[in-house]
Amino acid sequence: MPRILVIDDDAAIAELVAVNLEMAGYEVTQAEDGIKGQALAIQMLPDLIMLDLMLPRVDGFTVCQRLRRDDRTSDIPVLMLTALSQTQDKVEGFNSGADDYLTKPFELEEMLARVRALLRRTDRIPQAAKHSEILNYGPLTLVPERFEAVWYVNTVKLTHLEFELLHCLLQRHGQTVSPSEILKEVWGYDPDDDIETIRVHIRHLRTKMEPDPRHPRYIKTVYGAGYCLELPSNEQVAEETKSSA
Repeated sequence: MPRILVIDDDAAIAELVAVNLEMAGYEVTQAEDGIKGQALAIQMLPDLIMLDLMLPRVDGFTVCQRLRRDDRTSDIPVLMLTALSQTQDKVEGFNSGADDYLTKPFELEEMLARVRALLRRTDRIPQAAKHSEILNYGPLTLVPERFEAVWYVNTVKLTHLEFELLHCLLQRHGQTVSPSEILKEVWGYDPDDDIETIRVHIRHLRTKMEPDPRHPRYIKTVYGAGYCLELPSNEQVAEETKSSA
C-alpha cells in the first residue's frame, strides 16, 4: 500500500484529503507544520509527499528545498497544494523541486488523478525502462535505473521530471514536440495547457546540458509549436573529438 505524507496546516482540508486518499487505498500520515513535516518525511520515507506552501514555522518552498538536498528524501515525489495561483508561484514551486502543483480549491478526482500519475511515473522503474525504446543518441545516453544521463563524458543527475522530459524529446529526436503532447506524456494525465510548467523544466535541463543555456544548441524552442531535441550523430561527435584533440 503506497504511503502518502500530507503536510498542511488547514485541518479541514488535510482531513478531507486524507479521508479520500485512504478511501482510494493509500496509507496517510499528516503533519501540520514544516518542521514536523520534514522530520516525518525523513522518518517514514513515504512514496509521495503532498505539501502546502503557506505553512507555520517553515514554509513549503523551504521544506521542499531541504527535502531535495537530503539524499534520503531527494527522490520522493512532491505534489504542492496551495492557494497561490500566480505563474511566479508555480515557477518558484518547481524551482524548489516540486514534481507537480495543484491549486486550491481543487476537485478531489483531479487530486487523485495527479497522485496516481505521480506514483506511476516515479515508481523507481522509469517509463523508459519499461519499453525497448531509444536510450542513446550521439553524445547522450539515458540511465533509467539511476535517473541519470551520460552527456558526452559527464554524468548528469536528473530529477524524475527532467528524466521523463528528456526521454520524451529523445524518442522524437529532430522532431518538434508540442506542449500538450509533452504534458500528457510526462505528467501522465490531461492537465490544463500550462506552458510555464514545461518552460521551468526545460530551463533546468538546459542548465545541465547546454554550454550556454541562454543560447541553446541542443534543446531548441520552436516558437508557437513546442520543443525539439537536436543532437550531433556519433560521426559528428567523433569529428568534434578529433578536431579538439
